[in-house]
Order: sequence, then structure tokens, then C-alpha cells
Amino acid sequence: MDPAVLRDDMVDSLEHKAKAVVRSETVSVAMREVPREPFVDDEAAAYADRSSERYGTRVLSPSAAGRLFEALAVGPDDDVLVVGCGVGYTAAVIAEIVGEANVQAIDITRRLVYEARSNLERAGYPGVLVDRRDGARGLPDYAPYDRILLEAAAIEPPRALLNQLAPEGRLVMPRGTGTQELVAVEGEEAVAEFGTVAFQPMLVEGEQADTVERNRTHREDREHARRAAERRKGWEQTWIDWDDRL
Repeated sequence: MDPAVLRDDMVDSLEHKAKAVVRSETVSVAMREVPREPFVDDEAAAYADRSSERYGTRVLSPSAAGRLFEALAVGPDDDVLVVGCGVGYTAAVIAEIVGEANVQAIDITRRLVYEARSNLERAGYPGVLVDRRDGARGLPDYAPYDRILLEAAAIEPPRALLNQLAPEGRLVMPRGTGTQELVAVEGEEAVAEFGTVAFQPMLVEGEQADTVERNRTHREDREHARRAAERRKGWEQTWIDWDDRL
């Protein structure tokens, strides 16, 4: 079936009162334009309303992505920062609304940065800047931003991100640990809540899946223990307390 038809069906279902995830014309039009095939492994299921995994990160379901877009409420020509952009789908939809040059995206995992760049180019949005950065520090090079989307959970909005917001700007994020609430923050106050969500926690430098383990002492201890266990033969595998046998 024609992917454009599948996208229309997908958005129609998100607008239906049974889900009522997409409510604005802006988000509806953008999601109908952006292909999902470049961002998922299973192209046949690209328009099913379920999440998937790719390179160790979760690709948001269409309904979860729609909730983020509605909460973010971007307008034409807004400058937007996407933190934790993953494979790049959310950045593509935002770029459809505000223009490629107005979207900056960062992720802490280098492999995902390369993947997002490739996916965005395949989807028709090569002008979106994607860089490898620690999300908690944001991207001050292009600040201030009218909108910041944080696609990872944190207890409070990172101070650096708040500092990079324009005076009338808005930051959208999953707030909390066990139970998370999708909130919109303006200034330093949460001005709106959009229901419960379940996102992975925000990573700091050294926690990403493709990192080189920083604590070499623990790594070496494990390696020495493994080698020692492999050298033991026969009765050496079991400790014998000879004093108890005398």
C-alpha cells in the first residue's frame, strides 16, 4: 500500500476520539508528511501504533510522539532544540513545521547521532543539525530556543536547558522517576501537564550503551577473577578448610 495512505490512516486514528492524541492542524499535517520507514527496522510495521527498539533506544510509537508534539506547541520559524533525539523521527516532524534550519538535535550516544543524521537525510530533512552532546548541558551554541524537547525522564528540568530557553520559551519533558508526568515548563514553572508517560531516564556522560567503561579498576577486577576461575582445575574449584579436617 502507498505509504502516504498509511500515514493518513495513522493520523486519522490518532485524531479519532478513541485516542484524541493529535488535536492541532499543525501536528496533523506534519505527521502526514513525514515518512516513518527510515526510522524503524520493520518497514511493514512503520505505521502501527506501537514502539520499537533500534540500536538500544526506543523508537516512540506514533501516539507517544503525537503527545510530545502537541505539548511542545511549535509554530512556524520557532527555533527548537531536541535533546535525546534517538533515531531522529521527532526532529523530522518538528522540522516539517518550523523548517530544517531551525531544528538542532543532540544525543549522548555517538552511534545514534550517526543513525539520526542518516535517517533524516533519507527522510528528506538533511538540514537538521545533529550533534553528540551531553543532554544535561544542552547546545548553547545556538541558544536561545523557543522550544526545547527533552526525550528522557528527569526529576527536574536541567538548569542548562532552562538557561537556553528564550524569555517566552517552553520546555517539554517527562518529569519524575518511577511515575512520570509529561509537563511543559515556562520560566521555571510547570504550566501544563499532559498525563503520565514512561520514558528512559536521562543519561550522563559514561552511561550510554556504546561508551568505553570508565572505571577500569572494576573492569580489571572482573577480568582477573574470570581468568583465575578458568585456571582452576578439579579439586581447586571447591574450597577445602583443612583445619576443620584435622
